[in-house]
Amino acid sequence: MSTSLLFFQGGGSALVQFVPILLIIGVFYMLLIRPQQQRQRKLQKTIKELKAGDRIVTSGGVIGVITSVKDTSFLIRSEKSILEVARTSIAGIDEEVKS
Repeated sequence: MSTSLLFFQGGGSALVQFVPILLIIGVFYMLLIRPQQQRQRKLQKTIKELKAGDRIVTSGGVIGVITSVKDTSFLIRSEKSILEVARTSIAGIDEEVKS
């Protein structure tokens, strides 16, 4: 029998049967997991570089300006309120410019 007939009849090796599964895992890694890891690293780098005067957005949607930087948190001014937010709650820098 030829090798191609064995493959189609299910007589192939176990490695051949796992190739499609390995390809699916590889595609998921490249399309979903890796980009998320890169975004997370970029956000962590951005949070480390924040300083007083930067305009930020928290994960809760609060937009404010950093007034003070602490070890594990920031003091931000949002309209008329002063809030203390944890570093982990920062979602990013507010790029929108108010006119």
